[in-house]
Amino acid sequence: MPKAYVFTRYGGPETEALVEQDRPSPGPGQVLVAVRAAGVNPVDWKQRTGYARPGAGARELPAVLGNEVAGVVEELGPDVTGFTVGDEVFGSPVAGGYAEYALLPTAVTALKPAALSFTDAAALPVAAATAYDGIHQLGLPSGATVLITGAGGGVGVAATQIARALGLTVVGVASEGKKDFVEELGAVHVPSGPDLAERVRAAAPDGVDAVFDLVGGEVLEAAATLLDDRTKLITGADRETVARLGGGPVERARTAAVLDEVARQVVDGRLSPFVTGTFPLDRAAEALRTVEDGHARGKIVIEVAR
Repeated sequence: MPKAYVFTRYGGPETEALVEQDRPSPGPGQVLVAVRAAGVNPVDWKQRTGYARPGAGARELPAVLGNEVAGVVEELGPDVTGFTVGDEVFGSPVAGGYAEYALLPTAVTALKPAALSFTDAAALPVAAATAYDGIHQLGLPSGATVLITGAGGGVGVAATQIARALGLTVVGVASEGKKDFVEELGAVHVPSGPDLAERVRAAAPDGVDAVFDLVGGEVLEAAATLLDDRTKLITGADRETVARLGGGPVERARTAAVLDEVARQVVDGRLSPFVTGTFPLDRAAEALRTVEDGHARGKIVIEVAR
């Protein structure tokens, strides 16, 4: 039977397990994909603790972890058009991606360019697409300055590259250990920790025009003090706090068109997912701990052997 990495109840890492499950069957508007790679993101472990995206229904447990995959179409759901068996695709699964098989809704599934590896493609549907949506949501003119918190993680790395390509100055908040990495992306590094706002002001004496937060909590609160116009304060990490501060969440398009665009930017060399660690499916726990502990630089991806 196919294998999948699941959480059996809400809680900590102790709820996770590698199990065997029946191969799912695609419903209307879905394709069944033989997974070749699955991206790992902070939202994965947050969902294990009980977090649910706005509008998402309750998940049936055990639930497969993961929110972005790349693989090969093995079966089409009823009335599906635009895809054929054997297509190489990437997208956001219906119910988890750390598995040998996953169901993908066609609305958020795109054909993988031949020049793009499965590993790199699996790093795009959540991280790169969130970065793309967020930077374009801010609508800043060339020459403006954006503060990106969590600049060394998967979304932050992509957001920094997209912002720089649009002519923006980026001030990137990340741990001291990620300083060189963030600076290589073209950002001005500011170390995370207490007195963050003061350090940002020192690094950007003319101020920042917008904040793209990927950390939440106290970091988001400190970053908000740098803005007079809170409409330029967005977060991909903490909806509750940003609402209280007068900002808003990243407005995710969640469309195949955005996936096509970020894939095109990778193929053209304008964007790199910076996959810095890969793990086999039977080491999914280790992959998720790397992200959950905040130690990952760039993207972590689970590769599924075939």
